[in-house]
Amino acid sequence: MKLSISLIIAATLLLTVSVAKTNASEPSGRISAASGEKAKLKLFNGKNLEGWYTFIKGKGKNMDPNEVFTVRNGVIAISGEEYGCITTNEEFENYKLVVEFKWGENTHAPRLEKTRDSGILLHSIGEDGGYSGIWMHSIECQVIEGGTGDIIVVGDGSPNFAVTCPVASEKQGNSYVFNPEGEPVTVHQGRINWYGRDPNWKDEKGFRGANDVEKPVGKWNKIECIVKGKEIKIYLNNKLVNHAFDVKPSKGRIQIQSEGAEIFFRKVDLTLLPAE
Repeated sequence: MKLSISLIIAATLLLTVSVAKTNASEPSGRISAASGEKAKLKLFNGKNLEGWYTFIKGKGKNMDPNEVFTVRNGVIAISGEEYGCITTNEEFENYKLVVEFKWGENTHAPRLEKTRDSGILLHSIGEDGGYSGIWMHSIECQVIEGGTGDIIVVGDGSPNFAVTCPVASEKQGNSYVFNPEGEPVTVHQGRINWYGRDPNWKDEKGFRGANDVEKPVGKWNKIECIVKGKEIKIYLNNKLVNHAFDVKPSKGRIQIQSEGAEIFFRKVDLTLLPAE
């Protein structure tokens, strides 16, 4: 009788430990580095879109009959034919995202003759298609001819979505322009242009500004988004082009847009950074 009770107690303890380990190993839905550690992740494995799902306006999640998003020859190919995105399954915070992209030749209505347009949406939260039925609310690193590195608040207009940037005294149209020596402004919607955006920028296919850091169509470019706490630094081809503080939100999924232009991505790497 004593032996049976001992066995029961031992089995109960074993089951409790097993359940605790199982629960600890389950994904939380948000990935961050342990204190003092860095971890490198390949968000694109070169073979398929594992770790991502598609979302296309009017079709929804994982419905891509026209193959807007494919992987060919180790590259993510986005046709731009329909508006939508690929979205990471997981959320991230405190990281360096390194992306290499180049533009293709093809463009599509309604942007057939307009600048090639795409974007990398950081800190994406809420419902798929929550913004214009296409994207999640987020903070965008703009990818567009002449304007790559602009920061756009893809929010709902509320204080829940915001960036603060030092800006030049003069606007370009309705948009502020990043200037590290300028006075800080906070925006809850709209954009902060990168420091060298041409004041005569036109929404015309093939536009090139006098100070553009981005390489011409067909050449590979590198974007680095360094996300640390409530800051976002954006580097284009190794030059700091924009810098935001007091960013809200400060974590979320990552989306890559399809927005009327053919674009290719050969690298999407993420290094988790330890929280301060």
